[in-house]
Amino acid sequence: MNLTTRQLTVTGILSAIAILLSVTPLGYIPVPTPAGSATIMHIPVIIAAIIEGPIVGGLVGLIFGITSFIRGGAFFVDPLIAIVPRILIGILAAYSAKLIDYKLFSAILATIVGTLTNTVGVLSLAVVRGYLTYEVALGVGITHGVPEVVVGVLITVGIVKALQQSNVKAINTNITN
Repeated sequence: MNLTTRQLTVTGILSAIAILLSVTPLGYIPVPTPAGSATIMHIPVIIAAIIEGPIVGGLVGLIFGITSFIRGGAFFVDPLIAIVPRILIGILAAYSAKLIDYKLFSAILATIVGTLTNTVGVLSLAVVRGYLTYEVALGVGITHGVPEVVVGVLITVGIVKALQQSNVKAINTNITN
């Protein structure tokens, strides 16, 4: 796998942001639901996927997954649950972004797919591995998943629009492809 300097830079910057969100309270946005907060730690992974594609998205997802595993807690002590869905966020978000030619809707679709990949992937594996019952996972999925999709779309679309409006030609080129 040969990465360009740009891809390495984007991977490094967005991985650093993912780590920061993971180890501070900045990764959680308060929302008025039973969940109490929406996780935004997956947003750098989705942005990496939109800007640079599935490899960079998957690498940033790997970093997000490793930080989840290191922090542990609940079923995130299981590396399969902590890491695999997070890698898939970047891969599936990147490919879903390519399905729609219109930039704004592309970012929305990538964010929805990426966020649901995280929520459904983690909770499904937690059920399969015996950490949660199906009913509990469904309840968590609804109370966490819906706010995370909404917050994720708002944040990601705002960032992608800002990048598109910037004078950085390389970023604009990749977002539109």
